[in-house]
Parts: sequence; C-alpha cells; structure tokens
Amino acid sequence: MIHFLIFMAFPVFFSIFLTFNKWDIISPMQFIGFKNFVRLFHDQFFFKSIFNTLLFLLINIPLQIVVALFFAELLNQKLKLMGFFRAAFFLPVIVSGVVVTIVWQQLYGFDSGLLNRILVSLGFDRIGWLVNPKIAMPSIAIMATWKNVGLYIILFLVGLQTVPKQLYEAADLEGANHWQKFSKITLPLINPTIFIVVILSTIGGFSLFIEPYIMTGGGPLNSTLSALLYIYKQGFFYGNMGYAATLGFFFAFIIVIVVILQKKYIEKEI
Repeated sequence: MIHFLIFMAFPVFFSIFLTFNKWDIISPMQFIGFKNFVRLFHDQFFFKSIFNTLLFLLINIPLQIVVALFFAELLNQKLKLMGFFRAAFFLPVIVSGVVVTIVWQQLYGFDSGLLNRILVSLGFDRIGWLVNPKIAMPSIAIMATWKNVGLYIILFLVGLQTVPKQLYEAADLEGANHWQKFSKITLPLINPTIFIVVILSTIGGFSLFIEPYIMTGGGPLNSTLSALLYIYKQGFFYGNMGYAATLGFFFAFIIVIVVILQKKYIEKEI
C-alpha cells in the first residue's frame, strides 16, 4: 500500500493537479483553470506528433508481424544450430536502445553511412534516410522493427508450437499445399498470439521516443516528432510542466481508444 501510494497514486493525482496549473519547476505554480486543455486543441504541433506516431504504427505493426511470423516459421523447422539462431534473433531486444539507435544512425548517414556507400557502389544515388521528410519516419520504423522483432518471433514460435501436428498430417492426406495449410490451419489457431503481438506493438509504438530523439531530434520539418518526444520537449525544454501533463493524459486517452478498437476488431475476427 505504501509503495502504491508513493510511486503510483501520488504521481497520477499530482499530474492531474498539474493540468490546471502553469509551472516551470522553478517558479511557484499558477492556477490557470482549463487553459491547458484549450491550448491543446489549438496545438497543431501536438496533432502533427499524433499523426507521426500513427504513421509509425501503420508501418511498424504490419512489418513486425510479417517479419516475425516469417522467421518464426523458419525457426519452427528442424534445422541445425537452432538454439544459436533463436538467440541471435532475440539478441537485439536486450541490447540498449540508445546503442542500437546510434549504430543505425551511422548506417543511415547520408555521406558516409554504410547503406548509402553500398548504393553508390552499385551505381545508385544516395538516399536521405534521415534528412528526407518523406522517408525519415519509415526509416525509423524499419530500425525499430529490427530492434524489437526478436521478441515477437519468440511469441509466434510459442504459438506455432501449440498447433496440433495432426491437423497438418490430415491436410497432407487431403493434398493441401503449404499456403493452404498456413492460411486455413496456422493463422486461425495463432490468432490469440497475433492479438498479443498487435497490442504489444501498439503500446511499444506509442512509446516511440529514443529513436527520433537521438536520430533526428524530431526533424526534418517535424516529420519524426513523436507524441512522447513532443510531450518531453514541452515539459523539460520549454518548462511547461502543466501543459505537458495535459498532453500526457490526452495521449493516454488516445492509446486506450486505439487498444480497445484493436481488441474489439481482432476478437471479432477470431
């Protein structure tokens, strides 16, 4: 109870209290009523950050599901060095996000990045992975997929191993091909796992912060400004703690709505 009151209840209620105040941590609080909420609905940069975050989810979630399910299918076969490959795919998950982000920042470098050096050697033009507003967020989504897909590979692998082998044997007797077995047996029976992966990917995507903070700072032209990064900047760069708390609660409300809609749709499909 003491732990709950100090580390959970107090921060929540203090944040609610902050939404009605103007505070820069240093100066005394100033009660301003609902001005933070009025400001929120006129803040084009916040809604831009929401759009960027949703765009990231739109790219990242399908990409993670496809890649994770593909490699889970491979790792579910009887192959040599299976333990090594499973550990290798999971390794990026436990590596520090900051380290991974810095490495990929070097890979994406416009002049000396490895990816552009390969493209130039093949006769192609350099790509502005992180300086082109149109592809900066997709580039970050690809990097985030590489970082987190190992966890979802393990989840899918567990789901695949729960599918009864007798069903595949019966399908073989009926002359079903691999795609028919995958679409008619595998996918329906791992729907609960797909649901878990979608929810975890959504929560992880809404938590997008380290990648744009280190790689682009939210640029170029605010094209990678995530909602969490914008809330962080409002609170700790500009000293608008009350407004940052307001943004945080509104953003949490959006996350709850998205997860409820996903849960309703996916459960309807199961």
